[in-house]
Amino acid sequence: MSKAERTREFIVEKTAPIFNVKGYAGTSISDLTEATGLTKGSIYGNFENKDEVALAAFDCNYKKISSYLKAEMDKHSSYKEKLLVHASFYENFFKAPFPDGGCPILNTAIEADDTHPQLRERASEAITSWKSKIMELIKKGIDNKEFRSDVQLEQTAISLIALIEGGIMIAKLTGKLNYRKLIMQSVEKAINDLT
Repeated sequence: MSKAERTREFIVEKTAPIFNVKGYAGTSISDLTEATGLTKGSIYGNFENKDEVALAAFDCNYKKISSYLKAEMDKHSSYKEKLLVHASFYENFFKAPFPDGGCPILNTAIEADDTHPQLRERASEAITSWKSKIMELIKKGIDNKEFRSDVQLEQTAISLIALIEGGIMIAKLTGKLNYRKLIMQSVEKAINDLT
């Protein structure tokens, strides 16, 4: 890795949590310089603009969550167990490995849906990828006779995502952690009902 690549990676790692907590609009250049200890010139010498830093920060936060979720699923052999990891994983979204601020997909989607087309597209791609991965798990579970053959793949996958993200939003908004637990129990029930 070149010095420039290491510097870019350093900037992204230091600023990703800030973007996830404050959002794009709320994150200032002084937040970036304070987090990195670099000058504005150094940051913009490595990134064209704040948009480019924000997109890289989203990718960093999303990759952390995706990698950890995959590692947890890899610990299980059945497709049902792999799907159930989603409920336990997202029930603990206030703890590591989640970046400060919680789920970057939810945070970015809420802020950028009407204000930042590039970030909105990035969050949309993340949802689409997540949906595809869940659909693949369900399909393999059907092929393996773990799930009913009449399960609607896309409907089930997007419904599970909506429950998870909605649960995170409601728990964060109200501060009532028991809501998160109740909704993740609904996610578990929906997965158990696939059999």
